[in-house]
Amino acid sequence: MAGETGLFTVQQTIGSVLCCKCGIPMAPNAANMCVKCLCSEVDITEGLQKQLTIMHCPDCESYLQPPRTWIKAQLESKKLLTFCIKRLKNLNKVKLLHAEFVWTEPHSKRIKVKLKVQKEVLHGALLEQSYVVEYVVQDHLCESCSRVQANPDQWVASVQLRQHVPHRRTFFFLEQLILKHSAAANAIRIKQMDQGIDFFFSNRSHGVKFVEFIGKVAPIRSRQDKQLVSHDSKSNVHNYKHTFSVELSPICREDLICLPPKVAVSLGNIGPLVICTKVTNSVALLDPLTLRHCFLDAEQYWRTSFKPLLTSRQLVEYIVLDIENVSTEVNVSGSKYILADAQIARVSDFGRNDTIFNIRTHLGHILNPGDYALGYDLYRANSNDMELEKYKGLQLPEAILIKKSYEEKRQRKRGKPRSWKLKSLEMDVDDKDQGRAEQDKMHLEYEQFLRDLEENPDLRFNISLYRNREYQPSEMTDGEDGPSVPLEELLADLDLSEGDGDNGMHE
Repeated sequence: MAGETGLFTVQQTIGSVLCCKCGIPMAPNAANMCVKCLCSEVDITEGLQKQLTIMHCPDCESYLQPPRTWIKAQLESKKLLTFCIKRLKNLNKVKLLHAEFVWTEPHSKRIKVKLKVQKEVLHGALLEQSYVVEYVVQDHLCESCSRVQANPDQWVASVQLRQHVPHRRTFFFLEQLILKHSAAANAIRIKQMDQGIDFFFSNRSHGVKFVEFIGKVAPIRSRQDKQLVSHDSKSNVHNYKHTFSVELSPICREDLICLPPKVAVSLGNIGPLVICTKVTNSVALLDPLTLRHCFLDAEQYWRTSFKPLLTSRQLVEYIVLDIENVSTEVNVSGSKYILADAQIARVSDFGRNDTIFNIRTHLGHILNPGDYALGYDLYRANSNDMELEKYKGLQLPEAILIKKSYEEKRQRKRGKPRSWKLKSLEMDVDDKDQGRAEQDKMHLEYEQFLRDLEENPDLRFNISLYRNREYQPSEMTDGEDGPSVPLEELLADLDLSEGDGDNGMHE
């Protein structure tokens, strides 16, 4: 602007002065000293801690925050850096500008942190200085770990998880949810029982938190009891053992249910024969003849609890001879269904008789003539259900289909490993109490659970699946394969014990 008007402008220059000690030219400051002379005269780190001892629990990888708090933190993590800085005294006398770890040998029991601080010195001049703080790590078991080392059975809270059904499918699914959310990270012991699992904790609050987690993923009812272990009359201290009894609803996915009349009326006269399509903290019910659906929360269920009419262990395989859709596609809580009239026959009747059933099904969107399906045989079923007897004149369908069957396609892949795998909890299992038949039954139920995960994407939405390193893809394909898990849904299994080549990377 000044050049355009033709005016003369004076360029601003920064003057320099001589240091009062060494005499070199420098930019002027309040102390009239250069940085080297100022650092030789003043040490702003004087009086600050340069060495400190911290307590570390080697079992649970936690550090002691005095007086009695233990904080879990990994090496060179932001949480550990914050913990180290907070342990320093008199750090409020200076302004902290930067902090970072200095690498040390992992076995040296030393943690070094480099701090950069700033402080006002001599007539208002600001001085910055860096220094290293050394933390000496001493191993010391925390209270909970020392209790476990002394006596593993010395628990404070126990959660007894039970479901009164003849299978363990629900616990297989719950195990994966617990692993994904690390809900049992504070458990000192996990034991597999006949109809459930027992979890032991060193603190009552951990047991309460675990029960709350189970209540968010399954319809439960619970009760709590405590037993006095010891009592100090002088200090008025009582030590209790707390027990939480948690009962899971016996209603499982794919169960056929006959609703009690009062429940059916409260749900808008649905059913009374309904299928359980999903179980979370509520039970999703579907009428396979009308596609009407409803949700039953835990409080509603336990108010008038009922048991399933038929369970998934009573499924019968059918073959679809003909099928014709009678409705358009309906979206029910994220799943698609189409009503259809189907002509089916039992696979076991082939070569014996010509019995054919004409039924209505909700699986018109996935079934085609020639497909196999699993369903409940109400034609030959002998049920003594009390709720079913209350409906006088109820005309039962001859069969109700539940899902499509892929058994024929699985026969081709039998013996081949899957491309994915699951992790499991470290549970104490008493093999002496289980016979060979009981172990074979559990293996079959677990295999059925894995098949359900392959068939149902909604079922594997909330669990973590990992790549199987032993899987070798085959170039030979024989027609259409059965259901499988896409590779993009799989996670890499972190293994720190094995290297991956020369670059030191781990999968």
